[in-house]
Amino acid sequence: MSTEHSNTPRADTPQSASVAAHQAREHAPVETAPEADPILELAQAMEKPLQVPAHTPDAIRDTVAALERQLIGGQRELRRREVAADAGISLHSARKLWRAIGFPELSDDDVFFTKRDEEALATMVGMVREGQLTEETAISLMRSVGQMTDRMVVWQIEALVEDMIANQNMSDRQARRQLFDMLPDLIPQIENLLLYSWRRQLNSAVHRMALRAEAGVAAYNQGGGGDDDTPLPLARAVGFADLVSYTSLSRRMNERTLAKMVQRFESKSAEIISVGGGRLVKTIGDEVLYVAETPQAGARIALALSQEFEADEMLPQTRGAVVWGRILSRLGDIYGPTVNMAARLTSLAEPGTVLTDALTANTLKNDPRFVLTAQEITAVRGFGEIQPFELSHGEGTGLVVD
Repeated sequence: MSTEHSNTPRADTPQSASVAAHQAREHAPVETAPEADPILELAQAMEKPLQVPAHTPDAIRDTVAALERQLIGGQRELRRREVAADAGISLHSARKLWRAIGFPELSDDDVFFTKRDEEALATMVGMVREGQLTEETAISLMRSVGQMTDRMVVWQIEALVEDMIANQNMSDRQARRQLFDMLPDLIPQIENLLLYSWRRQLNSAVHRMALRAEAGVAAYNQGGGGDDDTPLPLARAVGFADLVSYTSLSRRMNERTLAKMVQRFESKSAEIISVGGGRLVKTIGDEVLYVAETPQAGARIALALSQEFEADEMLPQTRGAVVWGRILSRLGDIYGPTVNMAARLTSLAEPGTVLTDALTANTLKNDPRFVLTAQEITAVRGFGEIQPFELSHGEGTGLVVD
């Protein structure tokens, strides 16, 4: 019996499997490496934000290292357990203070701290041990420092970058790289200004407390009862100013124009509030929130804001409100029905006008500098039906802003 031979291997032999696999590879589509995802790469890098990426140019790497030594007082050489132990507190207590100031979450192996960090923690722990502060108050103070300085640093960096873009024709990336070279000379000067401003602001707060204690008892206790029988201990004028049509305007503007508009709004508002003796609590995009010590000061600021923005060709009109009442001040912000009422009235105000409530209107009615005009009774969420009053200028020139 003859056997037929074939050049095609049988499918059930090892050779046939090898050939089939080879043919499959020849006809299979060529696999390409997946494209890099820059957002994913950034997210992964930011998980360790204190590590300079390996591909960073040597010049920037050296500059960052030098800046770090200048800013944090030397090389990182301590781990979290070492710092906590030297301060004589548990790691749990130390972590609460570090979180309050805004430090990232660390592992036991992270070499993060310097001797200056050790001294700062020892200072705070010492005030608690000596009975000057409770632990809760110490955490609150650390949080105030952390949150305010964090916002301040971001503000300062963006102001410097924006200046270089606008006046030196740099791109955003060029400006941020140039900033590395500028910072070593700027740090001591900005640091001195920070301490100077903090001392000045604290001095102003001391004077306000003394004035209120000696001459402001009647206003402070307005509404009956002393300051010991209310959960809202501070009597203040609370004001809002809100840019009209901000949302629609922002959609039509490029980023640079929008940034200039917001910056102008915030800077002019801060200036007017300061001249009027008030305090800027915060800005929220197209809105500013401020307080003043008296209803008269709050009313003058509200009218000045409305008048100044009415005359500013670069900015839209504002709508505003001011309400005198009790508030709670916590974490640099303010809370309570008075704040809510001012916000609700702001949303009801027509462009270019300022509204107030009946209690504030009654407080201001005998002051010739103001005119109060009753508006239609309206339902306000959370307050029921209320009687708004439009506030406008009376006798005198109003608040003068140079």
